[in-house]
Amino acid sequence: MGALFGKSKNKPVSRVTEQDKAVLQLKQQRDKLKQYQKKVQKQLERERLLAKQLLSDGKKEKAKLLLKKKKYQENLMDKTENQIDNIERMVQDLEYAQIEVQVVQGLQTGNEALAKIHRLMSIEDVERIMDETADSIEYQREIDELLSGALTQEDEEDVLEELAQIMKESLPEVPVEMEEEEEMEKEEVAELPTVPSQEPKGRMVNYENIHRET
Repeated sequence: MGALFGKSKNKPVSRVTEQDKAVLQLKQQRDKLKQYQKKVQKQLERERLLAKQLLSDGKKEKAKLLLKKKKYQENLMDKTENQIDNIERMVQDLEYAQIEVQVVQGLQTGNEALAKIHRLMSIEDVERIMDETADSIEYQREIDELLSGALTQEDEEDVLEELAQIMKESLPEVPVEMEEEEEMEKEEVAELPTVPSQEPKGRMVNYENIHRET
């Protein structure tokens, strides 16, 4: 039973695409060709040394035959290099094509999202909302104008009184000692005798009598 239920489980969906598999296979082939290049390159170096040794031994024909084989392998090396270039170019094309597909898919997703938004809010809806917003702003402005002109005379006096109170509170406070000195100066001034505005008449009479006696 357990095995039966185990087989019924859904396998996880692989995220590896066919393009990914193709790129991987091409890269594996490229790596194999590069390994082959290294192997042949070492062999060519050995054969050149061997041909040099054959010439030293006087075996010219064998050295010539070995050099022909070496030349053939060098031609194969050139073909191998061309194959590696083609594979790398193909890998680059596939990878770039995958990027293009992703870009196109992203654009398609964006267009679908925009289409949904446009279906939710049409141009008529936007115009209606803008009109309602303008009406609301105009209505609020009218309310503000009514409120600003609805104050009575008593309200205006209260506003002026509160304004004066705020201005008084914003002024710097006078120290108590200065207030006491000002009060004392006011009291001293109040105790001084008043200066008569006209000259006394008795003094004028005495002056006339003195003038007569002389």
